[in-house]
Amino acid sequence: MAFVTHFFIRRGAAFLTTWRIWRDTLLFAGRAVLTACAPTAYNSATRTVVMKQIYFTAWQILPGFTLFAALLSYVLIQIVVTTAAKFGLSDYALEVTMRLLVLELLPLITALFVALRSSSAINTEIALMKINGEIEALESACVDTMRLEFMPRVIGGMISVLALTAVTSVLALVLAYLAVYGWQTWSLPDFSRVMGKVFDNAVLFGILLKSLTFGLAVTVIPVAEGMATPRKLFMAPISVLRGMVRLFFALMLIEVASLAFKYI
Repeated sequence: MAFVTHFFIRRGAAFLTTWRIWRDTLLFAGRAVLTACAPTAYNSATRTVVMKQIYFTAWQILPGFTLFAALLSYVLIQIVVTTAAKFGLSDYALEVTMRLLVLELLPLITALFVALRSSSAINTEIALMKINGEIEALESACVDTMRLEFMPRVIGGMISVLALTAVTSVLALVLAYLAVYGWQTWSLPDFSRVMGKVFDNAVLFGILLKSLTFGLAVTVIPVAEGMATPRKLFMAPISVLRGMVRLFFALMLIEVASLAFKYI
């Protein structure tokens, strides 16, 4: 009986801890968004941090990530086109390709790539700042850490995910056109008709919202996890690992919610 009681006590404590972490993350996300919406939050210092975040998160990886996305898109497009031709469904190949790549895979892959590239680094940086007492020192000096340290990273991450998603999506559309129609130009009206069918206003708004939500997740969760790190040096790698696991779960949850909203 004591074992069962102890088990439920531990499970309950773990549940409460997890709930507090997610609650604090959502509260932090709300504060960051509200701060970002205030015009007074922006000055030369915040703009500099935003530009640095975009540079390290998106610009530095743009050539390599674009090449990777092009190769992946080309392979998947060829699979869809070839399979559709075998079953006599060539008329639907272009639409299926657009829905598969642009609406679903590329935004998710971009978010995962940015998470591996920058989220772990952000988590590590914030965790070490917390462990070394730098955040408390800044706040003691009346420095608004939300406006000067955290919010610019969130804005930079959201812009980076959105920009990379846009670049890879346009590239996928070009590759899809070439795979279906070849290098001819007289098929552009038919291509435009299919694009208009797939990308109506609601779909475009959904892509924008999902990309911004992905961008919010890949920055807010690492920062919040870093802020929650106990002031012990050995907790830094644990914080990063825990933050990446939570981030992966959040990205999958956003993608599943998007799919359920559109198709169920």
